[in-house]
Amino acid sequence: MAKRTQADRDALTVEIGYAVFSGLFAAALVFGAVAGPALVFDLDDGPAGLLTGLGAVLATAVFLLRITHVLWRFGHRTGEEGG
Repeated sequence: MAKRTQADRDALTVEIGYAVFSGLFAAALVFGAVAGPALVFDLDDGPAGLLTGLGAVLATAVFLLRITHVLWRFGHRTGEEGG
């Protein structure tokens, strides 16, 4: 197993930060799009709870998928360069 250089560790740190922040941004957009009407309009408790819950579930899924996609792509890109 090859020893990682400081540049490799720095690149991984930056990539993890990018994955987390872009995942949070995408999740916030999805949550706002799905749960936004429940928060803006005066809906009954049933539909409002459903939209808020669905928004939370979808936002969590988008967050995890975004992080996985970014880090998976980074891992394949660095694996190809290593030869």
